[in-house]
Amino acid sequence: MSRSYNLRNSMPPTPTIEQTTDQILALASTHFKVARETLSPEDDFFTKLGISSLQVLDLLTRVENHFGIELPDYELQGVSDFRTLAQRIQARL
Repeated sequence: MSRSYNLRNSMPPTPTIEQTTDQILALASTHFKVARETLSPEDDFFTKLGISSLQVLDLLTRVENHFGIELPDYELQGVSDFRTLAQRIQARL
């Protein structure tokens, strides 16, 4: 007897935009040793975290690894706040 396997049903559900944003904030908080409750979705990560563009690249690499995606450079141009980053990630999930 053959068993059918439905891959779609075995995959975890796509997180909501709020869940994605919260995961990004948690990653940033842990990586840059900042209290999570001090970060909000609207924060500019350069200003709020006091980081350079090189450090943002490190954060983006961690985010991509966490979500198992790759964000092309053209999708990240002009992105400097956590909410917009979460929206770009959602589009790839």
